[in-house]
Amino acid sequence: MSRILVIEDELPLQRALTDNFTFERYEVIVAGDGETGCRLALEKKPDVVILDLMLPRMSGYEVCRKLRAAGVSTPILMLTARGEEADRVVGLDLGADDYVTKPFSLRELSARVRALLRRSAPLRTLPDSLRLNGIDIDFRAYQATRDGAPLELTRKEYHLLRLLVSRAPEAVTRDELLNQVWGEDTHVTERTVDTHVANLRAKIERDSRQPRRLLTVHGVGYRWAAESS
Repeated sequence: MSRILVIEDELPLQRALTDNFTFERYEVIVAGDGETGCRLALEKKPDVVILDLMLPRMSGYEVCRKLRAAGVSTPILMLTARGEEADRVVGLDLGADDYVTKPFSLRELSARVRALLRRSAPLRTLPDSLRLNGIDIDFRAYQATRDGAPLELTRKEYHLLRLLVSRAPEAVTRDELLNQVWGEDTHVTERTVDTHVANLRAKIERDSRQPRRLLTVHGVGYRWAAESS
């Protein structure tokens, strides 16, 4: 589960952001002033910081500067009521990764957070091919066969399977699958992931009702079992 630190002193916006990202299954930490936010960023090591510029006790600019000076590379998305180009330039020069001017849509903000998480995710070695249960899959060529006969997988099914295999045996959250496979498409939901996984199981598992490789981790997402049990 990705962790988001929201540093925002306007209580209605603070609550709206907390509710939105909690609903999207992020862990949300909140600070109402810059000094507390800077401390929490260092202690809690969030995956993304959403940072207002106009804060009590320490400005968002100063928070950003201190975090970057301390070697913190966590993506920072700045929020501000200011729309002037000079303010955006200052924030970006101090090390912010993105910049949103109030008022903004929560859907757009969520998409920007997903993009930051995607860009900051550690690179992993993805497999080029896979063989199981008489099925041969070539991820680079988007080709699959079962006992030599063509097996039809969609592009999204290839991407899902390749990502899960690369992360075996750890669980991959539905939110991360959405981020990595569907990107910034805001029209898909976690149900979309479940549907694609069900279709994929029907194609690659001997018994999709009792899967041995593509397993559900309840309340989290899915994982690939490298060896049949």
